[in-house]
Amino acid sequence: MNLLLDTHILIWALNEDKRLPKKAREMILDQENAIYYSSVSIWEISIKHAIHPEHVAFTGKELSQFCEEAGFLPMEMRDKHVFALETIKRAEGAPPHHDPFDRMLVAQAKAENMSFITHDSLIPYYEEKCIIHV
Repeated sequence: MNLLLDTHILIWALNEDKRLPKKAREMILDQENAIYYSSVSIWEISIKHAIHPEHVAFTGKELSQFCEEAGFLPMEMRDKHVFALETIKRAEGAPPHHDPFDRMLVAQAKAENMSFITHDSLIPYYEEKCIIHV
C-alpha cells in the first residue's frame, strides 16, 4: 500500500515520538507499504519554522533530509493534485477546518489513490476514502 503521511505523523515517525499511534507505527514499519512525504509538508514546516523557530526547531530542508535518510519517498505537488482540491467536500455540519496544508495533502492522496495517515480529528470530516485516521 502507498501511504502519504500527514505532517505531524511524519515528524512523530522520524522522532520516534511516543505520540505516534501504534497503528500508524505498524503501517509505517510494514515492509509491504511504501511511505511517502509531501513537498506540502516541507513547505508547511518551512513556513512554521520561519515564523516560530522556537516551536519548530528544524527547517523544511532539514525535514526533507531526515525523510530521505529514513527511506521515505518524495511526493511533489502536481496540477492534478490542485484539481483534486475542487472535489473534496466536508460533511455537512462539520467543525470548521482552516488548514490549507491538510486540504492539499488529502487532495494529493486522493489524486494518487494513496492512503493518507493522520491523527488530526478534523480530517475525517472530509469523508474521503483515502483517509485513515489513527
